[in-house]
Amino acid sequence: MIRRLILAAMLALPLLAAPVAAQEDTGGAAPAGTISVGDIGATDLAILNRIGSILAQIPEFDGIRAEVDAGIVTLDGEVAEQEAIERLLGLVGRVDGVVSIRNEVAPSTDLATRLESVRARFQSRLTAVIAGLPFVALGLLVGTLIVLLGSWLSRREKTLARIAPNPFIAGFLAQAIRLTAWIVALVVALDLMGARALLGTLLGAAGIFGLSLSFAARDTIEGFVATMLLSLRQPFNPNDLIEVNGLRGRVIRLTSRGTTLLTLDGNHIRIPNQIIYKAVLTNFTRNPERRFMVDITLDPAADLGRARDLALKTMAGMDFVMKRPEPVAWLDVAGPEHLILRAGGWVSQDGTDFDLARGEAFRLLHHALDAKGFLPPELVHKIQIEQPDTAEAAAPQRRPRPADPRLRDLGPDAAFEEIIERERVDDGRDLLNPSR
Repeated sequence: MIRRLILAAMLALPLLAAPVAAQEDTGGAAPAGTISVGDIGATDLAILNRIGSILAQIPEFDGIRAEVDAGIVTLDGEVAEQEAIERLLGLVGRVDGVVSIRNEVAPSTDLATRLESVRARFQSRLTAVIAGLPFVALGLLVGTLIVLLGSWLSRREKTLARIAPNPFIAGFLAQAIRLTAWIVALVVALDLMGARALLGTLLGAAGIFGLSLSFAARDTIEGFVATMLLSLRQPFNPNDLIEVNGLRGRVIRLTSRGTTLLTLDGNHIRIPNQIIYKAVLTNFTRNPERRFMVDITLDPAADLGRARDLALKTMAGMDFVMKRPEPVAWLDVAGPEHLILRAGGWVSQDGTDFDLARGEAFRLLHHALDAKGFLPPELVHKIQIEQPDTAEAAAPQRRPRPADPRLRDLGPDAAFEEIIERERVDDGRDLLNPSR
C-alpha cells in the first residue's frame, strides 16, 4: 500500500512542476502587441540611419539635420529653393516606420547659394537640351519629309482628277492631303523629340478650337457643304434658265461662295449656294421639250366647239409646234359675259425661243379666231355733239382687220447669247466648266 502511494506521487510530481517552470520562463514579459522602450529606441535609430544614408546620397541636402523620436522625424536646415523642401519631405515620408514629419527646413537666404542653384539648374537643362538635339534634328527632318510628300501628292492634278473628276472635290481633296500631312508631321516630330506632353496639349487645344470654330462659322460650313453637294449633283448646267425663290435667270457660273445668274434683263444675281440647295429650284432648260399655254377670250354666242377645233387645227399647222405630244385646247369659264379658250402646244427649246414661240402662237390663234368671228365684239361708244345749226351723228367705225400673219424668226436671241458667252469667261473658279 505504501509503495503504491509513493509511486503515484512520483508520477504526479512532473505534472505539478510544469506550470511553475513555464511561469519562470516568461520572466514577467509584457503581453503580446505592446512595444517595449528598448524596441522603440532601436526603431528610431534604424530610421535615423536610413534617413542619414539617403540624405548623404543627395548633394543638395548636405546641410539638413534629422532627429527621430518615437517615429516622429524632425528636419532642420536650409536648402537652395522651395522645391527642394517638397522633394525632401517626399523622400523622408517614404521611409518605413516614420509616423510624422516636423519640418523646420527653410529656403536659404544666401545669394551665392541661390545663384549656384540657378546655375546648376540651368546647366542641367542645357545639358538635356544638347543631349536632345539629335532627336530634335531627326524630328524636324522626318516632319519636313512628310510635309514635302503631302505637298507633292496634292499637286498631282492628273491623279486627283482620276480620283475626283469634279474640280471642287479635287481641290478639297488636295487641301485635305496637305492638312493631313502637316498634322502627321507634327505628331511624328514631337514624338521623336520626346515632347509627348506638349503633343497632348496641342491635340486637346486643337479639339477645343475646332469645336468653337464649328459653332462660330456655322454659315460658312453650311455653304461649303452645299457647294460640295451642288458640285457633285449638278442640278443645272451653264446657260440653263432656272428659277430660285422667284429669281429667274441664266446660269453664268457656280463658285465656292455662290451661283451667279444673268437675268433676262441683263442683271447679275449672286445667290448663296446654301439657299439654292435648300430652295425649290425650277430648271426650264434641263428638258428640251416644253409646253406653252395661251388664253384667248371667246364670244359666248359663238359656236364653242368649232372655235376649239379651229384652235387645234391652227396650232397643228404651226411649224414650231411639235406633232407629238399633240396640241391641246379646252374651254374655261372666266366670267358671266365671256369664256376663255386655253390652248397649249409643245416646242423644242433646241433652236426655238420659248417666249417667242408662245407669243407667236398667241398672235396666230388670235388672228384665226378673229377671222372666223369667234372673238367678242369690241364695245363702241357713240358721242353725239349737238350744235346750233346742225347735228351729225358720228359714223360707226369698223375695227380694222389684221393683215395675214407671217411666221417670224423664233430662234434664240443671238445678241443675248453672246452676252452670256462673254460673261462665262472662265476665271479658274467656275465649277460648271464642261471641260472639267
